[in-house]
Amino acid sequence: MELLFLGTGAGVPAKERNVSSVALQLLDERGATWLFDCGEATQHQILHTAIRPRRIEHILITHLHGDHLFGLPGLLGSRSFQSGETPLTVFGPRGLRAFVETALAVSGTKLRYELNIAEIEEGVIFDDETFQVIAKRLDHGMPSYGFRVVEKDLPGPLLVDRLRALGVRPGPIYQQIKQGKTVVLEDGIVLDGREFVGPPQKGRIVTVLGDTRFCEAAIELAHDADVVVHEATFAAAEQQLAHDYFHSTTIDAAEVARRARAKRLILTHISSRYQGAAAQQLVAEARRVFPNTELAADFASFSIPRG
Repeated sequence: MELLFLGTGAGVPAKERNVSSVALQLLDERGATWLFDCGEATQHQILHTAIRPRRIEHILITHLHGDHLFGLPGLLGSRSFQSGETPLTVFGPRGLRAFVETALAVSGTKLRYELNIAEIEEGVIFDDETFQVIAKRLDHGMPSYGFRVVEKDLPGPLLVDRLRALGVRPGPIYQQIKQGKTVVLEDGIVLDGREFVGPPQKGRIVTVLGDTRFCEAAIELAHDADVVVHEATFAAAEQQLAHDYFHSTTIDAAEVARRARAKRLILTHISSRYQGAAAQQLVAEARRVFPNTELAADFASFSIPRG
């Protein structure tokens, strides 16, 4: 599991930062990539990475401001020309369907794969045997959502050394034991599979928040998360400006992570006014409140280990 940032700027593209998009790489977990937001030129940014558009399974749009959305029609169209044949679901606020369908219809774009558009409300928006995604509305100038991605706990590892010590050789019986079944060996010995499986491996939690002021919903989504991706459009000194424009400062983001007892915070959606040393000052401000803070840059990647 890895976060790969494709765009980390706010509002408009800049030389150092493209507009918003971040990929959650789930290649080992489900052979897929999930994309959060799709600002202008996201598909150009993808060309500089190992991401394969045909592997993109879900695209989750936090809100419908252009810097989070205008790259979507182009990416959907290009996926058809890059061997993309598997279904793709785009999640986002009400109005997303009209935007996508209009863009594709007016441009005459035909897709070779099944496109599903899910206009969301608060609550569980996705749930299968491996992951659950919860959405909550944040505090922004238009409907903006944050997403809590919860990996479900994995079965504990098979205690192979203990089985070998009993003379149990690898084979189909190992799968039965890992499933916790009771098995009978050739010599009549009965094994309770539950005694040969370690404790479950706790799933990871990744929280990706859309544009927002400081709010309780963000804290709830980030509770005990392994990593929180939070906008930090403005420095701490610009608190009033951030509030007026429905955005967050570095301190707002850090306070969310602190109150949520998150393990790690990554700042993104940085205003173009902060370049070089000024951008580094942003992360320094946040670390005074939440020490385990990092500043995202375009093409930066962050591994999310277990435990």
